[in-house]
Parts: sequence; C-alpha cells; structure tokens
Amino acid sequence: MQQFPHTPRGPVAPTKSVSVKSVSNRLIAYGLGAVVLFTAACAVEPSSKGKNFKGRYLVARDALESGSYKKAISSYKTMMPEAGPLEARLRLEYAHSLLRSDKFIEAGREARLVAANQQGDGRLAALAVQGTADHEAAKAALAAGQNDTATKARLAAAGSALDAVLEQAEIFDPLGTLASRRAEIKNTLAGL
Repeated sequence: MQQFPHTPRGPVAPTKSVSVKSVSNRLIAYGLGAVVLFTAACAVEPSSKGKNFKGRYLVARDALESGSYKKAISSYKTMMPEAGPLEARLRLEYAHSLLRSDKFIEAGREARLVAANQQGDGRLAALAVQGTADHEAAKAALAAGQNDTATKARLAAAGSALDAVLEQAEIFDPLGTLASRRAEIKNTLAGL
C-alpha cells in the first residue's frame, strides 16, 4: 500500500505532473473563453423561430462551455442560416468551437468573416480568435515541414490580427496570453 504524506487534514495525494505547454494551452483557452463570454454578455434575442431558436442557442452555448465541441460545431452550423442579427455572435462562437477542436483553418476563416463585418469589441474578439487560429495552423504546417510562403503569410496574418487586439483593448488579454503568442510569432518569423 502506498503511503502519502499527512497534513492536519489527512493524507495528501501525489500531484500530477503538469507541463508548461498544458498550462499555456489552458491559459489561452481561458483567455479566448473570456473573449467569447464577453461578446455573449448581452441577452440572446430569439429570431423568427422564437423560443426554439433560443433553446437551441442555449444548447450550443452549453456544449461550447462544457467542452463538447463537436456538438457545439454541429449546433452552431445548423443555426447560422436563421441567425439574422445574431449571425456575427453565432459565427464567432462557432469559430471558437472550431478552434478548440483543432480545426484551425476553418476557425480562422469564420473569425475573419466576423472581423471583416464588425467594429469595436466584436471585431477585436474575432481578431483574437483569428490570430490564434492562424498561428496554430501555421505551427502545425511548420511542424509538418511546410516552411513555404503560405505558412509565412499565415504567421504574418496572425501577428497582424493580434497586434490589432493588443493595441485596442487590454480586456481581451488579461493574462497576457495573446501578448505571449504575439512574441512567439515574432520569434518564429525572425527564424524563418
């Protein structure tokens, strides 16, 4: 039987080893989650579908927040045609779900659509997701040996998107994860 050290409250279980990458990924996820939650702070107004739309939105949102990304992706995708004035919000949450599912190219494309059609905080939130997605896609390409013009362009686009976010609003990077990501992008581009 394995013995654990004791404290006044009882035995202390051994701690699990946590990598720096794991902690970094969690901080990025929390930062992006804060971005998405920030944009979703206002009440959801039902479209012409009434409560049915609102109920489906709440299911999609819960799936995103609970880590059921496949379900979130499917839910958001089916709601998009009837989203009306909520399309930008749904598209951004859809992009975030894609990002969390490691579908970086698709996530970047969806976030880019939102950024191109929004202003203010909505645009900055989309740029944060776009920059992160483009960076992750470029890292995957570099890891696969694709040190080509397209990969460099994706890195540059990621850097530009994050620059715009970091210049405009500190609320989108409370833990400094976007700034760290931006520094990593600069270092990678300098080394190519």
